[in-house]
Amino acid sequence: MASPLATNPMGMSAQLVGQGARLAWYFGLARALEWRAKDFGEQRSYKPVRPVPTQRELLTDLGQLLMTDAANVRAGLYPAMTDTSDSPLEHASRVRAMFEDLPSALARRGSEDAGSGRANADTAGLPDYFTQDFHFQTGGYLTEDSARLYDVQVETLFFGTAGPMRRAALAAIARHMYGRDQRQMSLLDVACGTGRFLRQVRLTFPALRLTGLDLSKPYLTEAERQFETLRGATFLAGNAETIPLPSASQDIVTCIFLFHELPPEVRRTVTRDIARVLKPGGLFVFLDSLQMGDKPGWDGLLEAFPVRFHEPYFRHYAIDDLDGLFTAEGLAMRETQTPFLSKLMVREKV
Repeated sequence: MASPLATNPMGMSAQLVGQGARLAWYFGLARALEWRAKDFGEQRSYKPVRPVPTQRELLTDLGQLLMTDAANVRAGLYPAMTDTSDSPLEHASRVRAMFEDLPSALARRGSEDAGSGRANADTAGLPDYFTQDFHFQTGGYLTEDSARLYDVQVETLFFGTAGPMRRAALAAIARHMYGRDQRQMSLLDVACGTGRFLRQVRLTFPALRLTGLDLSKPYLTEAERQFETLRGATFLAGNAETIPLPSASQDIVTCIFLFHELPPEVRRTVTRDIARVLKPGGLFVFLDSLQMGDKPGWDGLLEAFPVRFHEPYFRHYAIDDLDGLFTAEGLAMRETQTPFLSKLMVREKV
């Protein structure tokens, strides 16, 4: 039977120390990338109209994110974070590749060219919205090089907090699993990408039946590599608009940082199919960016984000009525939180 892990006060301390080191490392990488970008002449001139948080407010909220994560480790909801199987040498190699990729990424950003994925990968059968270079990332989500760099780029962008924000979703799953036999339970991660979140689920629930769905075959290959030393998961190449699984087949469905990269009408189609594959009483755990008004003093950050990065659907996402969308598909609200820069919505299939 699934139950919380043993209370782990030492794990809490180790988690805080580890996350502090992680934060310092990625903050340093972010500053180094910023300095390097200036060497190539990049200018940051956009000033948001809406308010932005002070540095103190950001650091306070970030600290709360890390403290909550560490407290969850202490409570035994999940183990300390190991979101990658990479060795230090492999991580260093990925960091070096990120810096080597910077000039081409800046050049595309300057010319607003978001088509390197279409130019360099097989896009047959993929929807047009998916074949763009989100974030002006080289290769979009369509190449092996992109899959190799994605996580280090995202963690650098968010100063090492992408993993801790995802783990807010893991806590919701752990609470739902209490008293249940994980051997009889199934979880689908929609748009699993490189599998970092699904890896955290596996480390917490070794016997849970896991499925990862994604449109990108190179990203699925990277996800499978992250599972090499773990009990496996089923990885499916497919579109979340038509999930290739039977109706009412999943106890839990997760969706992490997908919706802000979907056109409005596709969000509705994906939500409908998520509700279809969930069992009655099943759990839907949604994590994505903050929306306008979630933290009113932070709205300027959401305003600026799609200006600097190629995020063509973000502005609509930021004002979309997600509660209404989920409720209309029979996904009733359990709780909503805003961990740092993210929004967590936990819903139940009625």
